[in-house]
Amino acid sequence: MPEAPPATTNEDAGLVRGLGLLDSTMLVAGSMIGSGIFIVSAEIARQVGSPGWLLVVWLITGAITICAALSYGELAGMMPKAGGQYVYLREAFSPLWGFLYGWTFFLVIQTGLIAAVAVGFARYAGVLWPEISETEHYLIHPIRIGSSQYAVSLSTAQLVGVLMIAFLTWMNTRGLQLGKIVQNIFTFAKTGALIALILLGLTVGWNAVAVDGNFHDLWTIRGKLADVGPDWHGNAITALTTFGLFIAVCVAQTNSLFAADAWNNITFTAGEVKNPKRNIPLSLALGTSFVIALYLLANLAYLATLPFEQIQEAKSDRVASATMEVIFKGYGAQIMAVAIMVSTFGCNNGLILGGARAFYAMAVDGLFFPAAKRLNSRHVPAWALVMQGIWAAVLVLPRVIKAEPAADGGLAYGNLYGNLLDYIMSAAILFYILTIIGVFRLRWTRPDAERPYRAFGYPIVPFLYIIASGVILAVLFIYKGPTTWPGLVIVATGFPIYFLLRVSKPATAQT
Repeated sequence: MPEAPPATTNEDAGLVRGLGLLDSTMLVAGSMIGSGIFIVSAEIARQVGSPGWLLVVWLITGAITICAALSYGELAGMMPKAGGQYVYLREAFSPLWGFLYGWTFFLVIQTGLIAAVAVGFARYAGVLWPEISETEHYLIHPIRIGSSQYAVSLSTAQLVGVLMIAFLTWMNTRGLQLGKIVQNIFTFAKTGALIALILLGLTVGWNAVAVDGNFHDLWTIRGKLADVGPDWHGNAITALTTFGLFIAVCVAQTNSLFAADAWNNITFTAGEVKNPKRNIPLSLALGTSFVIALYLLANLAYLATLPFEQIQEAKSDRVASATMEVIFKGYGAQIMAVAIMVSTFGCNNGLILGGARAFYAMAVDGLFFPAAKRLNSRHVPAWALVMQGIWAAVLVLPRVIKAEPAADGGLAYGNLYGNLLDYIMSAAILFYILTIIGVFRLRWTRPDAERPYRAFGYPIVPFLYIIASGVILAVLFIYKGPTTWPGLVIVATGFPIYFLLRVSKPATAQT
């Protein structure tokens, strides 16, 4: 498909500036809305144990996300270059910190998200076509790796996930114009579906019993509670105590922040945004605010339709499907499956489009595979897209052997990327904190630099973000150590790689 001649071109890098304000906002919103909002509220409900605290968790996530986006706007205006957060960390601290972020971003953050979203798409396709399954239909049955707790398989669901990644990767090599058209169409479609879910839940699905139980008794802890970590004596902590509730609210942020993540993808494409000094900060503010508002309303719709205990015990955590089943009895699961397939398809297009630009910027600096800095005839980093796609597809294939057996008494399997995403959440939050600290550092080291947009509420808003995220990170390290410390190990693997790259080929500063 030939691409229309670009209106303007970034001559320094050869990238086409083809994304306007609407396109940029659609990329922010479309990258955020995947499958998380339709699922994670069930786990959060089990962690915090009451409707009021469920809403508080989402309010905290919203405040944290918007504070971060408003602060990133200053960095985006200062450095409107491809690479986004990688560039901000490089310029605020050193190339090492930029590389550590980019390395982790490639190893698991972005590619793990792409893998997770792809299999999420396949799971919901399986609602419509039962032949698509993670556990019942295999092309290659799980092969255990030695005596480890890991295996490799290729189920029909995994195959669909790999094919989705391959198709979207190929499509994005065809040029920015096609990628942004797909992004805009699917973002409009899935936001429309989410708005429809909200309106139907608050009107047709309105359940007087659920409303009375949920909203007239917001704060009483009830139902099935999740263990959110061990105390100093090894006993399970739950939301039944005040201290346990505080820990639960912090731990629950891993779910809600995951559902609201990827808003920073627009910063990676800065080299392709028209008038980036204006449009990137504005799109960050508009996109994150819009999505967070929808997320809060979606949770109100769940609470207006389902008793709290039904949210906690939703089958496979599919809260949105349970809500639609109340509204369209017998058809809710199928309707929601279509909506989530649309949502995850658009989400992965945004993740694939944005992520490759970070690896392109790293390659320009000599800190990634050299081929990744090459642009094809359509002015996109095709090799960076291909490398990202291959590794994301690889992450779809490994499985972890669960501790509990399957229903038939055999081995039960989970997905490796699920564990990796748990491990890396701590590292992702750490890099966000470092980037916001970069706003302060650059105000000090480069006071005269051009800042078309200055961080809203500086220094209070960025400082509040650092404090809130720091508290959450500390709680995760103390009470969720087994799934938190490995994240830093993954980051640490980047140190020797960085120094090997520096020795073999000194990095060239990007201009």
